[in-house]
Amino acid sequence: QGLLVESGGGLVQPGESLRLSCTASGDIFERFDMWTVGWYRQQAPGQQRKLLATVSAGTVTSEADEDSVKGRCTISRDIVKKTVYLQMNGLVPEDTAVYYCNAHKPGSYYWGQGTQVTVSS
Repeated sequence: QGLLVESGGGLVQPGESLRLSCTASGDIFERFDMWTVGWYRQQAPGQQRKLLATVSAGTVTSEADEDSVKGRCTISRDIVKKTVYLQMNGLVPEDTAVYYCNAHKPGSYYWGQGTQVTVSS
């Protein structure tokens, strides 16, 4: 079994930065670097989670893919710590959401419990 735990969320002011963490534990994640990990967010209950950025198996960093965060977010991986980060800069109120990480490889799919980010003055 495996577990993903997100952390690093909180209340920030517009323009500030945050780094979210997604830490893996459990035997199934012994080689966490070989899992593809994505950061998603859900901006309101009932809305679909939107994929923001992905770091593929065997890679350690990538830029965000989603238009609303492109140029402001970077995803990266610390192989030793079994942690994937989402660095977010220049936060705006529209970034308010619950942020989730997902790890997958063929036949396996895991979600974390989410971490709340609120951007407000």
